[in-house]
Amino acid sequence: MRRPLPLLPALAAVLLLAACGSEQAGTRNGGVGASDSTPRTQVIQPAVDGVRITSVTLPSASASAGPSASDGGPVKAERLPTGLAAGSGVSAAYEVTNSGTEELTYTVRFDFTTSAGETMGNERVTVRSVGAGRTVRGTVRQGPLVLGASQVTTVKVGEVTKVPADEAPTEPGVCPASGIRVSADEGDAAMGLRVVGLILENCGDRDYTVDGYPQVTLLDEDHEPIDGVKIFQGSGGISTVTGFDDPPRPVTLKPGERANAGLMWRNTTGFGTAVDVPYVRVRAESDAEPVMVTPHLDLGTTGKLGVSPWRRPPE
Repeated sequence: MRRPLPLLPALAAVLLLAACGSEQAGTRNGGVGASDSTPRTQVIQPAVDGVRITSVTLPSASASAGPSASDGGPVKAERLPTGLAAGSGVSAAYEVTNSGTEELTYTVRFDFTTSAGETMGNERVTVRSVGAGRTVRGTVRQGPLVLGASQVTTVKVGEVTKVPADEAPTEPGVCPASGIRVSADEGDAAMGLRVVGLILENCGDRDYTVDGYPQVTLLDEDHEPIDGVKIFQGSGGISTVTGFDDPPRPVTLKPGERANAGLMWRNTTGFGTAVDVPYVRVRAESDAEPVMVTPHLDLGTTGKLGVSPWRRPPE
């Protein structure tokens, strides 16, 4: 009988999907996927935006702690196969179902929590190109527990974002046909001021010149444009941030070089309805291919967003 593969820690998993049927996707580190024979116990939890956890496997130490039955049903742990260390982490099988009409790429944050609801860690998984009406299955794992940390007993779907597959940022190491790659960083926040960086990388084989500001469109959960927010070229008086009000200049990027721009706003809330922007469609310039990023702009009731010009990163 074939022995199960050991569970390896992973900070993230990127799933490359087949083109048809109800598909199986393993993790990038060669873990359990369609061929895994490790027994798992079913979990009854409602789907979150088409993503649900179907079973959970816990290390022996966590299993003995008594998993929680919160959040929609019993979570009953299976002990890991003999020979796997109790500290090797928790795994959960999940499925992603696209009930829409277009092919989507999903990014899912899985939270690993204690019976008291305390989050001990999370993992982000990108599931690419899920066709309309398709279901894709995979496995996510937590890395080794920190010494002295509380035992994880539950895995939850913490957050789901989904973008049209042809507008999703490319995965690391893949260059789109345009030769330019656009992405967003994790952002920075201080005293209500928010700044998210946009990154433009020349991943092609020839020089690329950009001159001006990135073109941005704010989108709601249904990927429809959001009205009532004024987008400024520069800071728009939101705050004084180095580089935001510099005049745009041509930037020529050699292959492998990058340029940066930024989005700036305040999350002040006063009278009126607060505006949250889950998605932003970005074009490096007006005629460039669009890329949809997910910076989650909490604009409050300010109705303002500043955009800086493209510029070289400071040395």
